[in-house]
Amino acid sequence: HEKTMMKRIAEGATRIFLACGTTDFRKQIPGLVAAVTLSFKLDSYNGDYVFIFCNRKGDSIKVLRYDQNGFILATKKLLDDMKFQWPRTPDEVKEISFQQVEWLLQGLEIEQKKAHHQVKITGENSCF
Repeated sequence: HEKTMMKRIAEGATRIFLACGTTDFRKQIPGLVAAVTLSFKLDSYNGDYVFIFCNRKGDSIKVLRYDQNGFILATKKLLDDMKFQWPRTPDEVKEISFQQVEWLLQGLEIEQKKAHHQVKITGENSCF
């Protein structure tokens, strides 16, 4: 399957953060950088970090990432009354995995109840 533009922006990031609740989409790069720095106490200038925001209607997301000498800001707006399954806890930032970004972009919830969880196996806890 082909890579979407949004997935490409998050690719290679060591940490991906969702700004839970809603974000005022009149904010552009300076306002979003301020939110990351002041509200979430995170380093918006770390190029290994990706920050994702959602609008009030739930039909648009913005992805912010620092790139060596400036910021990239990408927006995705869904069509046909589709919405993102977005965590609505206000004033909270949630760290998610690249897999959870894929689920989000597919319209799924980021917490998949039926997904297999990762198991850490060591010599001591192996059943073989």
